[in-house]
Amino acid sequence: MDGFTVKQIGVIRAGAAGFYVQLEPAYRKAMTGLEGFSHCNILWWFSGCDNAAARGKRTEQKPYTNAPETLGIFATRSPERPNPIALSCVCITGLDVENGRLALAYIDADNGSPVLDIKPYTPSVDRVEAPGVPDWCAHWPKNVESSGDFDWEHEFNF
Repeated sequence: MDGFTVKQIGVIRAGAAGFYVQLEPAYRKAMTGLEGFSHCNILWWFSGCDNAAARGKRTEQKPYTNAPETLGIFATRSPERPNPIALSCVCITGLDVENGRLALAYIDADNGSPVLDIKPYTPSVDRVEAPGVPDWCAHWPKNVESSGDFDWEHEFNF
């Protein structure tokens, strides 16, 4: 494979007006049929970490309170990675196909982050009934619904 092209399809907006994805006009019709899905997966670009140092990172020193002293970058959700691609499972709160706006309950992205793709969340392929995790994070919430009430501030060392 000689290479490939990734195209930005929209941008994340996060601020006083809430959280939403604003799609480029060319991709608005791609939202057709998203009605009825309560959640979706959004692939977005950690644009604030797109530099040589962040892309060169291979390990992280104790990023989580109970983690081992060193974790490989693929064992973390760190934005510093070879390709700064992020994945967020989000709750859809509104859909405006005509204006290309997908309203969200929340997304862990900065305002202006580029959006690469949107995929509907479907339990048949996205849900794992009993996932295994290392002991150091086994006390984390078991689902996104209970994550909002969890004390994440004391879990991260960054």
